[in-house]
Order: sequence, then C-alpha cells, then structure tokens
Amino acid sequence: MSAAPDLPLWAAIVVAVLLLLGAGITLVGSFGLLRLRTFYERVHAPTLGTSAGIFCVLAASMVCFTVLQTRLVIHEIVIGVFVLVTTPVTLMLLSRASLYRDRQEGSEDVPARREDPAPP
Repeated sequence: MSAAPDLPLWAAIVVAVLLLLGAGITLVGSFGLLRLRTFYERVHAPTLGTSAGIFCVLAASMVCFTVLQTRLVIHEIVIGVFVLVTTPVTLMLLSRASLYRDRQEGSEDVPARREDPAPP
C-alpha cells in the first residue's frame, strides 16, 4: 500500500523539489569522477556531492513522514549525522593511504612531505 495519495499537494511539491535537488547535487558530484584527472582531484567531488545531496533527500523524507504521521519525525537527523561524520573521515583515510602509497613508490605527482617547523 502506498501512502502517497494521502500526502497534500503542497507537501508533495516540497518533497519532489527536495528529492530532485538532492539527486541533482549528487549527480553533479558524480560527474567529478569523469571530469577530474587525478585521484586527489577526484576524491573531493563525490564526497561533497554525497553529503549535500543526502541532506536534501533526508529533508524530503522528514517533510513527507511528518505530514503523513501528523507528528514531528526527526530520526533522519541521526542518518545525516552519520553521513556528515563518516564521509570526511573516509575521504581523509583514502587520501592518506594514497599519499603513503605514492610516496613509497616515489611518484613525482604528489606533494612533498611537510617538515615540522624548528622550535624557536
């Protein structure tokens, strides 16, 4: 059974706009995988697109189920917090692992290791 017929028109429009916006932002982030050349450039676009896109989708879910259940539904905030925390951590771990591997192989395309400044 679908509860979509019970959703008022104004809520359906808001949900549809948020879903399309979230899907569009995620799609634009995915195009970064095709357009950017190096791994270090590619890793940023999908993570930013995923984080911004998922928040629009979660907002659409919150609006839809809040209207349908006539009470505030906020459990999507927990999902958003997990995405907000895990996406940058994953980006950092992937980047550091790639930097380590490329430095061990002696690749010239990676930045040099930053030395700690001498104490005054």
